[in-house]
Amino acid sequence: MPERVQPSGRERAEVERRRRLLLSGLGLAGLVAFVIGVVSGAGGGDPADPVDDAEAAPVAELPGGGTTILPDRRVVAYYGAPRDPALGTLGIGTPDEMAERLDKQARPYDTEKQPVLPAMELISTVAAQEPGETGDYNLQEPKALIEKYHAAARAAGAILILDIQPGHADFMSEVRRLEEFLVEPDVSLALDPEWHVRPPDVPGAVIGSVDAAEVNEVSAYLDDLVASQNLPQKLLILHRFTPNMVADVETLEPRDNLAIVLNSDGFSDPVNKVAKYDELRPRGPTDEFYPGFKLFYEEDFPLMTPEEVLDLKHPPDFIVYE
Repeated sequence: MPERVQPSGRERAEVERRRRLLLSGLGLAGLVAFVIGVVSGAGGGDPADPVDDAEAAPVAELPGGGTTILPDRRVVAYYGAPRDPALGTLGIGTPDEMAERLDKQARPYDTEKQPVLPAMELISTVAAQEPGETGDYNLQEPKALIEKYHAAARAAGAILILDIQPGHADFMSEVRRLEEFLVEPDVSLALDPEWHVRPPDVPGAVIGSVDAAEVNEVSAYLDDLVASQNLPQKLLILHRFTPNMVADVETLEPRDNLAIVLNSDGFSDPVNKVAKYDELRPRGPTDEFYPGFKLFYEEDFPLMTPEEVLDLKHPPDFIVYE
């Protein structure tokens, strides 16, 4: 892992706000009890085991048809987890209620050139202020909860994106834990390096980061999974609000079966948001990747409209609301 990054200037406000969100919720034990309450009574059995030999199976299609997400579609997502509203809008209400609101939010982004594809970005590993059972300063969402959001997304014609805030864990171990969901044709992946810190740091105290080499390991694994299981293209989202949040970003490797998105993740007024987006969007050695843009219902001032986002000189292919 690269050296930890100390915040400065505007980034201090970003870190402090995110630290408050992390610490404002329930304690870790309370979170566990809360999640058990949320998923109790949730339907569905264990997900099917991954198919070992998918050689004869046709490539599955995405919601709405086709096997390619980007650049054929424009993805509009809700981000969050159902343990505290401060974690993002996806957790405010039931999964079915969120699917309905997401559909309304996504519609203005639908164009003839790029039809919209809605997505639920569920934080499946949540960074925590306490070590927890594993000692990794994270809390893993139970399978029943992920199944519940997957079912709601599928019923709404959306995809599910599993987001990882690993704390002290490495991304690859958390990704492997999710394989039974990642073999589904409508499930993609997001990495949140901000919450990837080394001991003795605690998530939220400093800005986390990840080496491009670790991202390349994850992308190679996900690319192989798509190929071996005859799956449609998957998204791999990399969230960042500082340039060095993904170290050696110019060495990121493109993958044949993935659409890799570099997502600009900071909150601010429109002028500064657009400036940060222009700074972080793919260009040069990363030009093979896709630009993403995060909007914050509570922290942006004012919230940019879909028309303003689409009117950017380089409109994003991935838009996510927190």
